[in-house]
This record gives sequence, C-alpha cells and structure tokens, in this order.
Amino acid sequence: MSDAQPDNGQEPDDLPAIPSIDDEQSEGGEFDRIVDAERDRDPDLAVIEAGSRTLRAQAGPPGGDLPTRPDDPELDRALADVEKELLARWPETKLDPSTARMSALMDVLGEPQRTYPAIHITGTNGKTTTARMIEALLAGFDLRPGRYSSPHVQSITERISLDGAPIPADRFVSVYRDIQPLVELVDAQQEHRLSFFEVLTGMAYAAFADAPVDVAVVEVGMGGSWDATNVIDGTVAVLTPISLDHRARLGDTPERIAVEKSGIIKPGARVVLAQQQIEAASVVLRRAVEVDATVAREGMEFGVLAREVAVGGQLLTLRGLGGEYPEVFLPLHGAHMAHNAAVALAAVEAFFGVGDGRPAEPLDQDVVRAAFASVTSPGRLEVLRTSPTVLVDAAHNPGGAQATAEAITEAFGFSRLIGVVGATEGKDVRGLLEAFEPVLTEVVVTRNTSQRAVDVDALAAVAVEVFGAERVQVEPRLDDAIEAAVALAEEEHEYAAAGVLVTGSVITVGEARLLLKGGR
Repeated sequence: MSDAQPDNGQEPDDLPAIPSIDDEQSEGGEFDRIVDAERDRDPDLAVIEAGSRTLRAQAGPPGGDLPTRPDDPELDRALADVEKELLARWPETKLDPSTARMSALMDVLGEPQRTYPAIHITGTNGKTTTARMIEALLAGFDLRPGRYSSPHVQSITERISLDGAPIPADRFVSVYRDIQPLVELVDAQQEHRLSFFEVLTGMAYAAFADAPVDVAVVEVGMGGSWDATNVIDGTVAVLTPISLDHRARLGDTPERIAVEKSGIIKPGARVVLAQQQIEAASVVLRRAVEVDATVAREGMEFGVLAREVAVGGQLLTLRGLGGEYPEVFLPLHGAHMAHNAAVALAAVEAFFGVGDGRPAEPLDQDVVRAAFASVTSPGRLEVLRTSPTVLVDAAHNPGGAQATAEAITEAFGFSRLIGVVGATEGKDVRGLLEAFEPVLTEVVVTRNTSQRAVDVDALAAVAVEVFGAERVQVEPRLDDAIEAAVALAEEEHEYAAAGVLVTGSVITVGEARLLLKGGR
C-alpha cells in the first residue's frame, strides 16, 4: 500500500470533496475546455487527464509511487507520440497465439533476453504483486532487477522497471526509437505487424540488456505458452493461483487454462507452484515431469505458517525452502497477499539455488524482513483518502474479488461500505459482483473511459439482479460515481466506520487514482 501523502502538508482527510460536473459547468465548463484543448491527443486519455487537473488544483500536488505525465512539454509530447504509435498496433485484446513474430524480433535485436537470467511469472491473480515482492527481495540482496509487468495503472512507463522504479519517460522514448527500425523490419516480413504488447515486450528485453540487469522478473501478458514474453527461458517459473479468466482465449476449465500457463516451464527449470485447484496442479506437475523441472509446492515445500493482522498490514511467519522466516511485516492486507509473499520468497530462494540438494539454510533474515517491509502494490487495497476511507482495488474477476472481499472484512471495520464498480468487457461481471455483494452496502455502477468498458446500463442490469434495485445507483461518469459513493457513505454520519471501494478494472482504478491523487 502506498504511504505517500500530498506534499503540500495536507493530510488525506483534509482533501476537499470531489467536484461535481455541475460545479465544473458553473465555472465556465473548465472540464470540457481542457478536453477540447487536448483534442489532438488520445480522446480517452484527454478526458482522464482533464478531470485529474481540475481536481489537482484543489487537492494539491500528486503523490504516490507511480509516474505522472512529464513536466517538460516537449518530453510529454514525445511520450504521447510513442504511445500513439504503439496504440495504433493490435491491442492486447487481439491475439495471434504464436511467438513467431517475437522470435523474429529477438533475432534482429541480437537475442537480448538471453543476456540475463529470468524469473518468469504466470497465473490468474497475484502476478504483479508477486513480481514486485520478488523485485524487492532481489534488490535487498544487492542484485539489480528489471521488472516487466502489465497492465499499467496510470502510465505506460510503469510496465518496464529498473531498480524498483518505472524507467523515466525519456528513457522509455529512447528505447522505443532505438528499436523502431528493427520493429518495422520485422513488420515487413510477417503476415501481421507486431502487436502493442509484443513491441513493449521487445522494449523491456532490450532495456534490461542495455542497463544491464542482473535478473529480469517477467510477468506474462496472458496465458503462457504462446505469450509474447515466452521467448525468454526462465530459470525459475512461478505459477500464482489459476482460476477462470480470459475463457475465450485460454479455455473454460482450470485444466485447459493450466495447459497454457504451464507452457512457461522450460527444461531443467525450478517451478514455484502456489496453492492450486487439484485439476490445475496436476497439469502443471505433468508438465514439470515432461521437461525434467524441479517443483516446490505451496503447502508442501513452502508456505504461510502464521499470520496476524497488524497496523498497516500483517505480521507473517513464512516457511521457505531453506527454513522459517518469523516476524516478517508485510504492509499489505489480506490472506492472498500473505500467500503471494510465500510464493515470492520461494521463487527467490529457488533462484539462489536453495533446496538444490545442498543442506538447506534460510536467506539472511534481516534482508528478507527489510525487503518485505518496503513492498508497495499500487491499486491493490490502496487507501487514497480518509473520512470516509476511499480504497481502490484492481480486482477484475471473481477470484480476485473474493480475495479482496475477505481482506476488507479482516482488515477494515466498515459498518457501511459503498462500492464503485466499472468493469471491462469480456469479464465475468456477474461473478465479480456476486463476490463483492456480501461486503457492499450499496453499489454505484459506472464506467471508465476505455472503449472496452462495459456499458453502464448493461452493468446496472446485472447489478440489480445481484444486489436488488434499492441497493444500486447509476452514474455514467467515474468522478460523479465516486462523489455519489462518498455521499452515501456519509449519509448516517458514520465517518469512522464508513468507506468507499473503487474496483472492477485496472483501468477504473488508474483513473480513480488520477482523480483522487492528482497527476497529469
């Protein structure tokens, strides 16, 4: 969870109320004026940024550990140009299940992905947080990590990190321009041009080689066997919990999804397997046998021995491959985060060769504790303001929503919690809402600015079936939805026990962060 506060001296509970559209219109249509002024940029992005600027004028400078738009206008334009060129390619939602184009790109780039070892991560939920934990642990042991994660919450530069931070905007632009001629060369040779995600993956692998990094922590985009990232040979393959998501592309059973995801397991690799449904676990174990990989299973070779709620997070006792790690403070909430921590620790131990037949010894306990204490995971049960408490969480499928609901019940004593939900097409929206229903007093359905956002009326229809009409409110704009939810939370003056949860999509969470924390 991010602990950053606005740097103008305001505490989060001093932040002013979110302005309504009526307020903005009464002030001369400032919102619409800024959008019109930005018409040459991506229209969806202009809407988000216009809203965030209007709010920033009242809420103070941006905070948090995610990058905002560059202050330098020339650099901002250069980054926007790169984003525009990338977005003109196949989006992440359009896939050709093949690594042929990526292999061709790696060939002309000189195989940069083979210049460093890698920890490769797949699964349905928990990938990004687990990757951030692994990154922190590696850095604690004086290694230089590079991390590639998706999707981004606020800025495209988040996807490529060096030394625990997103690469600077100027570096992002230069990496793209450096490889652009070779990307275009591959484009000309292939039936289809490289996709948005494939070019970004190529950029990450090139940036890691150029840095250079000591180890790459790579999160798959989708699936595993044919994912663009799978041109890398991970010495450690990590599989976080597998559940039903992306059914149209990965399959409609845990076994079928596990077949795709286990494709990242390479011959001789060390496999770190989170707790799984038995059907998924059996598929992964068969794959490991086929390629002579060594497996460490959560609940068997490693796991969470004990956990208790603590101020600002939880206190854990972890069992790693090398022994026990007591008194590990993790500044993140929920049992699922504790399990992510166990998986991350086992992955780093496996990377260092712990459990490879030698007498097992734990890693340096103090380093491990310090690394976990430093972990942040923006957009994952992150508190953005208080009085009432406003949380954001990027849960976008039933499994993630269930974990978030359980964590809220455990860590927060809300007597009244209002949900703001904006979902993305292709997701199990009903399952998402059903998982949240027990913990939400009411729900405000809305939409984010993405073209893939679920139509607000369609989302409302499902919400009414799950919650009942009296518990559902519709606000097509996210800023109005958050304002309405805050008003509902404060209805009975339960300031100390009322809260708002913004969820349903990474995009929704990213836009909420911009609205509530500011940023360009």
